[in-house]
Amino acid sequence: MSTSSTTDPTPPQGCLHVGRIGRPHGVRGEMYVDFFTPHPQRIAVGARLWIRGAWHEIASCKPSTDRHLVTLSGIDDRNVVEQLTNADVYGEPIEDSSVVWVHELIGARVVDVAGHERGTCVAVIDNPAHPIMELDSGALVPSPFIVSRDAGVVTIDPPEGLFDLEND
Repeated sequence: MSTSSTTDPTPPQGCLHVGRIGRPHGVRGEMYVDFFTPHPQRIAVGARLWIRGAWHEIASCKPSTDRHLVTLSGIDDRNVVEQLTNADVYGEPIEDSSVVWVHELIGARVVDVAGHERGTCVAVIDNPAHPIMELDSGALVPSPFIVSRDAGVVTIDPPEGLFDLEND
C-alpha cells in the first residue's frame, strides 16, 4: 500500500512500485531504501529508479539489516535526501524466468496440472512463509504449488484436498 502524496508525479506506464525511501544516512547523500523485493538487478549499480518525477541511477547499494543503504548518482547532499524521505520508488519490470512476480499473477487464470479451471487470481497475500494467491472463488493457493506461468495462465500442482471446501 502506498502512502505517498497525491501530488507526486505519476510514474511512467508499466512501472512497478518497488520500494520506499527511508531516512538519510550521513551528510553525503546516502539514504536507506526499503525495497519490497531486493532482486539483484533492482539493487545493482546502474539500476534506474523513478522517484518523485525523475529517473535516478543507483551509484552504490549495500545491505543494512532489513533495508539497503543507497547512493543515487548526482545526489550528494543530505538536504536533498531529506526531501525524498518517504517517497515511493518505482522501477521497470525485471525479466527473470526463475521468479514469479505479483504483477504477473494478478488477473491470471489459474488451472491445475489436470487442466481444471480453478479461477482467476485477484490478489496476492503477503505471508511470512511464502505468498498466497487469492482466487475469485475465495480459494487460497500457496505459491509453492505454482509449476508454470505463461501468457496470463498460471498452472498449479495442488495437493489433494486443497479445493475441498470450495466444492462443499
